[in-house]
Amino acid sequence: MSIWFREDDRPRRPRLSRERIVEAAVALLDAEGAAGFSMRALAARLRAGTMSLYEYVQSKEDVLDLALDEVIGEIEPAGPGPWRETLIAQLTSSRAVMRRHPWVPALTATRPLLGPNAVARSGVFYAALAGAGLSGPTLTAAVGTLTSYVNGFVAAENTWWDTVRTPAADAEIRGRVVRHLEEHMAELARHSQVDDGDFDTQFLLGLDLVLDGIATRLRPEPDG
Repeated sequence: MSIWFREDDRPRRPRLSRERIVEAAVALLDAEGAAGFSMRALAARLRAGTMSLYEYVQSKEDVLDLALDEVIGEIEPAGPGPWRETLIAQLTSSRAVMRRHPWVPALTATRPLLGPNAVARSGVFYAALAGAGLSGPTLTAAVGTLTSYVNGFVAAENTWWDTVRTPAADAEIRGRVVRHLEEHMAELARHSQVDDGDFDTQFLLGLDLVLDGIATRLRPEPDG
């Protein structure tokens, strides 16, 4: 029968948009990581031709920048409050986002973070520390140190869980390390506490140590 005599009720693919491309890019990065990302794989996920993507972006790097800023938007911006509580809240949220999207730490280290979400969250950081009294190179160094701490901690945490995968396997490995240290390096065994697998507590304790160091550079509070 001629096509003109048939009703075509096949579902039609919605037209591409930058928003759909970014959404698919985040899903692809979550599934394959940055190393497994390509425009061809993204097009396949969208059921589109690779060249059709270039109607909306100029390059793969554009897509990565957009995807990164999209997930940075998941970081809950801290509200007004004391500088220390503000930074702890935002960095804790940053860690949660990077645990959901393990490819983020690597990308944040390789490109300028100039998207609207990244700029807004950086603004919170700078405002909190500047309001507490830091300025110039010290302010820049404080922001960089905090960023490096959370990125490095989460990158190591993600790698660990990618390798170990389950809490049971984590506990087994830690137990073996403890027994080995007790047999061969008793002094190290007394201090190392390698059986402590509480990443949440370790993260906050390490963050406190960094913030304590920053606090020594703040202007003194005025006398009553």
